[in-house]
Amino acid sequence: MSILTLPKNSKMLTKDFTYGVATASFQIEGGRDSRLPCIWDTFCATPGKIEDNSNGDVACDHFNLWQQDIDLIDSLNVDAYRLSISWPRVMTVDGKLNQEGVNFYLNILNALKAKNIKAFVTLYHWDLPQHLEDQGGWLNRQTAYEFANYAKLICQQFGDLVHSYATLNEPFCSAYLGYEAGIHAPGKVGKEYGKKAAHHLLLAHGLAMNELQTYSPNSLNGIVLNFTPAYSVDDSAENVKAAQYADDYFNHWYIKPVIDGSYPDIVEQMPTSQQPDIQPGDMEIISQNLDFLGINFYTRAIYKACKDEIFEELPALAPRTDIGWEIYPSAFTKLLTDLNKQYQLPPVYITENGAAVNDHVVDGAVDDEMRYNYYQSHLNAVDSAIESGVDIHGYFAWSLMDNFEWAEGYKKRFGIVYVDYQSQARTIKASGLAYKQLVSNR
Repeated sequence: MSILTLPKNSKMLTKDFTYGVATASFQIEGGRDSRLPCIWDTFCATPGKIEDNSNGDVACDHFNLWQQDIDLIDSLNVDAYRLSISWPRVMTVDGKLNQEGVNFYLNILNALKAKNIKAFVTLYHWDLPQHLEDQGGWLNRQTAYEFANYAKLICQQFGDLVHSYATLNEPFCSAYLGYEAGIHAPGKVGKEYGKKAAHHLLLAHGLAMNELQTYSPNSLNGIVLNFTPAYSVDDSAENVKAAQYADDYFNHWYIKPVIDGSYPDIVEQMPTSQQPDIQPGDMEIISQNLDFLGINFYTRAIYKACKDEIFEELPALAPRTDIGWEIYPSAFTKLLTDLNKQYQLPPVYITENGAAVNDHVVDGAVDDEMRYNYYQSHLNAVDSAIESGVDIHGYFAWSLMDNFEWAEGYKKRFGIVYVDYQSQARTIKASGLAYKQLVSNR
């Protein structure tokens, strides 16, 4: 059996380095009829939006199978489980708690505590209640205040059961993919929307941080940002400049306001119609101190200059994962060390990292060698960043199990556990067994 390895003196082999697995509510839960509709329900019901015309109504049926799934997590010997709360499951239309939905998560959190597994809770992993989208969604400033109210009420309910809260997961995806490119729910398309939605998401983060630090001061409270480092196709000045613009547009647009309290300078180059609506005091709210920063990494992107659009992304180079993303682990080390030089980072957790592979069960086993190799090279990349002085406290594999992969439906498998969607049987893949070995042998 393949075993994931790290250098003998690696800080990632100490007991105080946290290893975990991660999931998201809409991707695994199902239980559609016991919560309010969300934007992904609507998006899935729109013809042509989901690759295999599927939806999240059942998904991995975690809503009913959560106890066996927690036993599964426990069997992997990990320290922590990163899960997200379904906002439409725990809140009513008039902004009050739905106690039945709250109890679902209280049962999970209590079960995790009983097994000594730390709960890393994400408050928003993209499933905005549809009634809030009907009022403008993230283009409506009021949604940020609705989110803060939800954050306050839910953390009061959860008490000391939660080790860490992330306000948002990947606001880039919510803002750009959801409100600018239209690839994700709610499917709006227009450059005039993206940065406005992004600003309200970041405002929501800041307002929710206030509530978390007030009502859950003992938890680690922060945000999870995704990064796809921007590389120039060559060393020519115009292509380097284009890649830098893309880096600011996609990556630094989210971390710079959170850490430094300002948007990248490219904001001045944008037409007024595309600029965010910044009110007095907003940037102070957005940039308060974080207990941690979650970083999600999968791949890099390569850009060249483009006359009409400033930059153009080029096709991903080989080798690629099943979703078409280049495997380029050195970009991970470079990203982490570059961010550490550019910003005063709080403690960092790698909150997502993993690979989509075209997996099959053969004789009761799943030999996912490509994913194993991906994990090995990327764990080494994190170790190199730690050696270079980046303060990284933990690593979460994305994902615990195969699930609803957003616009890709069920066609792409990221799990270290295989899910047969017909029978809902779970099978730990070779990569999952190797991850368990790494965690267990510290």
